[in-house]
Amino acid sequence: MQKLKFKINGKSYEAVVSEKEHNVASIELNGKAYIVEVEKEEAVASPLIAKPKRSKKSAAAETFVEPTVEMGNAGSIKAPLPGNVAKVKVQEGAKVNAGDVLIVLEAMKMENEILAPAAGTVKKLYVQEGKAVQQGEALVDLE
Repeated sequence: MQKLKFKINGKSYEAVVSEKEHNVASIELNGKAYIVEVEKEEAVASPLIAKPKRSKKSAAAETFVEPTVEMGNAGSIKAPLPGNVAKVKVQEGAKVNAGDVLIVLEAMKMENEILAPAAGTVKKLYVQEGKAVQQGEALVDLE
């Protein structure tokens, strides 16, 4: 069961998704039950983040442990935390392998490498170096 709260045009709604089988779900919206058919479920990948490195701006010594990479699904990679894009390591159309560094985010004087969760092709790049991003903001789409 999953509970969702959201607003549409300033009006608050509360939904409870209780069952989902294939493309059919049972949803209760503001107390009224509905059976809905999901037309298309978009894949959203959770980015893999390597252990942070100290920024060159930091006086502390840099240490880095090679991350372990688990296979995941390609899809939309979103910023796991707010920060500034320090480096963009890929271009649109580039082929990447699981675990390849896509983007380096600098947050709290630490560099966080955003890794590809699966092999794929860079479909769309939403950021450029120097851009500030918020948590959950789209960084790159893989297909």
